[in-house]
This record gives sequence, structure tokens and C-alpha cells, in this order.
Amino acid sequence: QVHLVESGGGLVQAGGSLRLSCAASGRTFTGNFMGWFRQAPGKEREFVAAIMWTSATTYYADSVKGRFTISRDNAKNTVVYLQMISLKPEDTAVYYCAASLRPGLVTSTRWYDYWGQGTQVTVSS
Repeated sequence: QVHLVESGGGLVQAGGSLRLSCAASGRTFTGNFMGWFRQAPGKEREFVAAIMWTSATTYYADSVKGRFTISRDNAKNTVVYLQMISLKPEDTAVYYCAASLRPGLVTSTRWYDYWGQGTQVTVSS
């Protein structure tokens, strides 16, 4: 069992920055990839970014390319970050961290086995 805990959300003005963290515990994570998704009120959960655990290859949604950066902390082994800059009001959502133990489509929620509880990000205009 993998337990994921997100932190770092909050309220920020448009143009500001936030860094989200996701810590995995419960077992040594030897999975395939980890990702960030977000869900705004009344909308479906959408892919934001993902990182392959072995190669550190990264993937991004078009809406966040150039503004968000996903990374992992090799020293801490199971911590993943999402650095967000130039935030826009449309980035407002609950952000979820997720982990996958098997090969699959990084952009689809179906391929993730574990999810965190989410952290709220609110960007004011």
C-alpha cells in the first residue's frame, strides 16, 4: 500500500507562484510513474504533469507547459514536486498527486493506482 500526502496549496494572486509537494509512504515506491492532476468545481479531473520514476522523463498538459515543472527529490526517494509559476485564475482547482505501479498512459486517471487527498490551489485575479 502506498500513502500519498500533498502539501503546499493555498491562495495566491495571478502571476504568483506555488510549489506543491507529494510525499509517498507505506512502502518503498518502485513504481512506474507519478503524476499531478487537478479538478475544478463542476469539471472532470484533468492531467497536469507526470514524471517517469526511473528515467525522470516528464510530461505536461499543454495548458501548463512553460509554467509548471514536475520534479522528484532523489535524496528523499519518494517526494515529488510541482513548481507552478505565472499562475492564472484558471489554474484554480484541487490538485491531486497520484502514483502508478504499472506501465500505462500517464495522462489517464485509469492508469494510476494510488491517489492523495488533494490540496486546494486558488488563484485570485
